[in-house]
Amino acid sequence: MINLYDFTLQNLEEHLVARGEKKYRATQLFKWIYEKRVGSFDEMSDVSLKFRDILKEEYSLEKPKIFTKQVSKDGTIKLLLELSDGSKVETVLMRYNYGNVACVTSEVGCNMGCAFCASGLLKKKRELKVSELVGQVLVLDDLLKEENSCISHVVVMGTGEPFDNYENVLDFIRILNHPYGFAIGARHITVSTCGIVPQIYRYAKEGLQINLAISLHAPNNEIRNKIMPINRQYDINELMEAVKFYEKTAGRRVTFEYILLKDINDSKECAIELSKLIKGTLAYVNLIPFNPVNELKYRRSDEKSVHDFLDTLMKNGVTATIRKEFGTDIDAACGQLRAKNEKK
Repeated sequence: MINLYDFTLQNLEEHLVARGEKKYRATQLFKWIYEKRVGSFDEMSDVSLKFRDILKEEYSLEKPKIFTKQVSKDGTIKLLLELSDGSKVETVLMRYNYGNVACVTSEVGCNMGCAFCASGLLKKKRELKVSELVGQVLVLDDLLKEENSCISHVVVMGTGEPFDNYENVLDFIRILNHPYGFAIGARHITVSTCGIVPQIYRYAKEGLQINLAISLHAPNNEIRNKIMPINRQYDINELMEAVKFYEKTAGRRVTFEYILLKDINDSKECAIELSKLIKGTLAYVNLIPFNPVNELKYRRSDEKSVHDFLDTLMKNGVTATIRKEFGTDIDAACGQLRAKNEKK
């Protein structure tokens, strides 16, 4: 069966025309599945019975199924979803004062091997299809229907490296942003990478206004080599050149994500070095308190160190914030819930 959620509007137009259908059918179907959110082809009242029969015979509207659901006291919802092949992936709903944010997973497992990340406890099995990316947002939206609400922002920051699944993630973003799709504004969508330099150059040329976040987590090659294997392939200097190219070409600034690890990367000296590293860029820094994971040796920086790091950045002319924490009373760390389930 062909899953309709695998198609961008343009791809669906080309697919239907190739099989002898009218081009307008694609827009018709998009409006039914995204604007009206129908769950079956029988509900598509302005689609001919003949074409509906073809849809029922050859196509599907399959979404992931909820395998485990955790709800935090702060309202955060973390889901472990089961895909059609039995694979499990996590997705998270975070509630901000500006809207509901879906954190989407891009791969089953992760091969990036970041030493502090629970996602890397289980190696990559495969990339997610477009329909499996779309399905995460649809499932969260279904839950929010009960509150007469919906997903307003999406971050592709869950398990996996989004730029390792580049084409599918880009098609997913196009569906999120399209007025006949989820109609989520480009500035409300963020894709994150740990630093796959060739893909940053490629992304810069896409002409998108989607936000780009880079998982930096260290101010120099020495520290980054120890905690992020990707740095041995594309070092911090190559990464910064790509960032500058992105800013110049796309006209957008990046966010540097920086998880603070006690006695590893949280000293005042590291903050000063980080300030010097990103000087001359438009970037700002999002400091992230570490969510401890039992299987990993790293510890959380104390509150004073976090605020001292922030103050040092600010005094050195760097715009920075401390990310609000969500779901600290559940399996908050990325990949933690899936790893716990697989361990069982």
